[in-house]
Amino acid sequence: MLRRLLPLIALLLAALPAAAQERVLNVYNWSDYIDPYAVARFTRETGIRVRYDVYDSLETLEGRLSAGRSGYDIIVPTSEPTFARLLRAGGLREIDRARIPNWRNLDPVLMERVAAIDPGNRHGAVYLWGTVGLGIRVDRVRAALGPDVPLDSLDILLRPENAARLARCGIMVMDSPTDVLPSVQRWLGRDPNGSSAEDLRAAGDALMAIRRHVRAIVPSSSILDALASGEACVALTYSGDVIQAQARAREANRGVEVAYVMPRGAQLWFDLLAIPADAPNPEAAHAFINFLLQPDVMAGITSHVRYPNAVPASRPLVEEAVRNDRSVFPEAALLAETFVAGTPPREAERARTRLWARFKAGR
Repeated sequence: MLRRLLPLIALLLAALPAAAQERVLNVYNWSDYIDPYAVARFTRETGIRVRYDVYDSLETLEGRLSAGRSGYDIIVPTSEPTFARLLRAGGLREIDRARIPNWRNLDPVLMERVAAIDPGNRHGAVYLWGTVGLGIRVDRVRAALGPDVPLDSLDILLRPENAARLARCGIMVMDSPTDVLPSVQRWLGRDPNGSSAEDLRAAGDALMAIRRHVRAIVPSSSILDALASGEACVALTYSGDVIQAQARAREANRGVEVAYVMPRGAQLWFDLLAIPADAPNPEAAHAFINFLLQPDVMAGITSHVRYPNAVPASRPLVEEAVRNDRSVFPEAALLAETFVAGTPPREAERARTRLWARFKAGR
């Protein structure tokens, strides 16, 4: 009898590690980019434990994924360039919408804008989004440039005479050519997705004209801290980081007033929930995406991190101060003027990289 049971026992024992693995979800996300309560609630409601790791740059995420067998079930790449690159390389699993009934909660207008990168929205769901603009210390900027300086343009930074006046109080630029160069091209009146040598040269010239006034070119997370502490008075970065810096400055109560300048025709970006092609537990990944797309869950995340989400039904549930902040939720007219960065040809991408290296080096 025991001899007959041995194969069955062996089969059950072999299945135990797989079963245990199915109860763990491995998430790799930006730092400070979720409501911790949402993670705890997911585990409580599903019994799936979450192993949560963070990164502070897209280069870190790409490096981890490019090696293969990353071990992650959920990643949150920005639409351009990382999501687009991973998609082209076959690094993302197609999402099974049948497992995600809350997919219907996503804003079809925002998802349509992402579809230019992900045809049919088959590989990613918009998690959070925002624009590229300026974080400023209002008092310092007005003291340097005048009390009536318009706060709706990259002129504040990109006009060399303005940059020269602001240099002493600290100028920073985020280390992201994918976000900075298209924004500069738009400011110049050029196609933000233009990839000709002339387009790139013009953007490079504009950046080099202010380079000697720029204190640092760093990851956006470093800019957040610098704005909140008052170390920087002008920074070209993501809207959400500025809004978080604004909240931290208020909490510190040291007289640092931070504001976000959304230029007309700003770049619109998206961070997408995606599943790596080699995810060890795709079922748990689908369950997590479905969980996050609930209006009350997304409302809690937006209230906590101060980035807008793509679930319209969540907005009435967002904390009032965040819900009514036009820096978080831009007016429809301004949003309509935004652009989404496209995927440049490979040669243009290499040219961008060389241009950015020169800008960082200052020569």
